[in-house]
Amino acid sequence: MDPNTAAPPELWPLVAYFLAVCVVVGVMLGASALLGERSRRPTTATLSPFESGIVAIGSPQLRFSVSFYLVAIFFVIFDIEAVFIFAWAIAFRESGWAGYIEILVFIAVLVAALAYLWLLGALDWRTARQKATAPKIPW
Repeated sequence: MDPNTAAPPELWPLVAYFLAVCVVVGVMLGASALLGERSRRPTTATLSPFESGIVAIGSPQLRFSVSFYLVAIFFVIFDIEAVFIFAWAIAFRESGWAGYIEILVFIAVLVAALAYLWLLGALDWRTARQKATAPKIPW
């Protein structure tokens, strides 16, 4: 054999792993078919979905307001920024004044983004119709 040619990779560990996975899946499916409960006559109780012991009422399709999703996205965005600030706090001494100025700029951008969202009304849950029909508070 020529020493310059590479030996083909050994595939037997991959084949053995694949066969082991197939055996485990087969045993699990076979055991559930043999040991599982067999209902000859399905009733309304067995056909109804189980939700933590609560009987389902109404349609499972709920309509959420877009504001719910906006607030969820804002939470994720600002939560990720909290991770960055925490990482900066861990390396506070090593980053020195340059790191301090960078985190101040970072926080200023976050505050500016929050102020923009607030002024835009993106954080307000009420629609324009709800605002118009709301009772006026004198103060």
